[in-house]
Amino acid sequence: MRLLIIGPPGSGKGTQALHIARRLAVPAISTGDIFRANVAAETPMGRIAREYMEAGEYVPDQVTNTMVRDRLSESDCASGFLLDGYPRTLQQVAELETVLAPSDSALDAVIELAVDQDVLIERLLLRARSQGRADDTAEVISRRQELYTAQTAPLTRHYADLGLLHLVDGNGSVEDVAARIALTLDQLLARTTS
Repeated sequence: MRLLIIGPPGSGKGTQALHIARRLAVPAISTGDIFRANVAAETPMGRIAREYMEAGEYVPDQVTNTMVRDRLSESDCASGFLLDGYPRTLQQVAELETVLAPSDSALDAVIELAVDQDVLIERLLLRARSQGRADDTAEVISRRQELYTAQTAPLTRHYADLGLLHLVDGNGSVEDVAARIALTLDQLLARTTS
């Protein structure tokens, strides 16, 4: 399966992506992890990404698209993948469709995690404290929520129009959310095998 998980920052995408990837035996591809690895290694791409991340802005599409295109061309993605954090804009959706077209493949489904705003902020502040993530300040958190609403939320309409969107309640414990996603995946797998 070729899946995308979306939701606002703090919705638990990264945590749930790991569960989904293990369950489906596909790689979880997180642009956030790719960005942070490049920042830590101080690569030229990482230096560009750091500037945007520290300001709470999205890394430019050109940098992001190149990294994702390269990752999807690796052999472990041949039988499926789970994207986490990409695409974030309609322009990136178009790029992803272009990348997948030569292999005559497309996304099978999009899982959107819906979480209450106060829960999102609480989770992000907790993550900042527990993981020492300097890019999760109160100002950056607020800016990311604004960007998500303005730029990423339109993706839900796009994928809903294509019949690919599956909304999952992201409130509650990691285990509760994982169980809801597992139910959705079971339904998707039943449809693809019938």
